[in-house]
Amino acid sequence: MLVNKRRNKKGGEIPTASLPDIVFMLLLFFLVTTTIDMDKGLGMVLPDKGESVEVHKKNITNILVSASGKVAVGSSGEIRIVDVRELKQIAKQLLATNDKMIFSVKTDSRTKYKVYIDVIDQLKQANAKRISIADPEG
Repeated sequence: MLVNKRRNKKGGEIPTASLPDIVFMLLLFFLVTTTIDMDKGLGMVLPDKGESVEVHKKNITNILVSASGKVAVGSSGEIRIVDVRELKQIAKQLLATNDKMIFSVKTDSRTKYKVYIDVIDQLKQANAKRISIADPEG
């Protein structure tokens, strides 16, 4: 007669005593090695409050942005509607004739922020140093 002997086996265990140490080391490793992408935003130097200077009208070009995203450029009464992508070339031409040109950007209060940023970017790409941001209308 054969007798089956039951074996008293313990189940396989994984030692977890050092698990918090390992998790902490991994967390520390990823915190140290991960780079955080920072948005740079618009690089503009704003004047001190209360500082005002009288500017001759021939040195000002108005840029008006409508709520629908249309851009109007002009000075001294002549205004023309242009595409945003044309603004860089127009600004370069104006700066070539007058290096003291100030670009006054005025938007409607319902203008999409992307269009506004595109206008500022086009002026920056044309190396415009003097950009005036007027209060939105409406």
